[in-house]
Amino acid sequence: MAIKNGLSVDVEDYFHAEAIAAHFGRDNWQAMESRVVQNTHRVLDLLGEHHTRATFFVLGWVADRFPNLVREIHARGHEIGCHSYWHRLIYKLTPDEFREDTRRAKDTIESSTGSKVIGYRAPSFSVTKDSLWALEILSEMGFQYDSSIFPIRHDLYGMPDHSRFPCVHKTGTQDQILELPISTWRIGDLNLPFGGGGYLRILPLAYTRLAFRRLNNSEQQPAIVYFHPWEIDPEQPRLTVPLRSRFRHYTNLSRMRKRVSSLLQNYEFVPLCELLHQIGD
Repeated sequence: MAIKNGLSVDVEDYFHAEAIAAHFGRDNWQAMESRVVQNTHRVLDLLGEHHTRATFFVLGWVADRFPNLVREIHARGHEIGCHSYWHRLIYKLTPDEFREDTRRAKDTIESSTGSKVIGYRAPSFSVTKDSLWALEILSEMGFQYDSSIFPIRHDLYGMPDHSRFPCVHKTGTQDQILELPISTWRIGDLNLPFGGGGYLRILPLAYTRLAFRRLNNSEQQPAIVYFHPWEIDPEQPRLTVPLRSRFRHYTNLSRMRKRVSSLLQNYEFVPLCELLHQIGD
């Protein structure tokens, strides 16, 4: 029986991505050309072509301004998750700031669809060893699962010693939250990323397929794939940012739609909520 992999889309605009937002703060957002609606429609149509459902982690800022977009995602049968309100790195927030940001985002998203949100993904995977306290707050707020931990080494995020596979985090005497870490494959002592965002855009597709075979066939584990609507928009504005940010954000935008389509053709995907039964105690 084929492994069912988890597919997720982080619904944010191009100027929300950390490579851009680090240089164009939220005071600039209102004046910038928004492309999130048209790009999310492209994603919805692409998934529709392949009869695939996914989890859409929606930024509260987007849900506030485009509630009809959130309702359309929901109406097409996809799961809606929370991606924070302001897209701020969690380890730069206090617990109270995080709680308020998450509450605002969750309330905004739920008011758009009338359905409860049970899944969370942090901006830039910013649940790290310095912000694990966020999992307890998420559990207190009624979230059933989180998908924010990336078990790699990176300059912005990462917990290389964390389990590579879905697991349970105890957050209190009786409370817990399920963690769906972003996918890696292991070579020697290293966890290597694949199958999502810039890793899918920039690294060779043969590398991604090899990693899928290792995870699905050898380890019998689901892959957690993610991407952003702006990643299939090669016509987006080119902003003046440092070289590393340009490389991370703009490389291979013209190839991303084809790469996502290739994955949809070759692997079975479901929303993340449908993977939860695979997590044991």
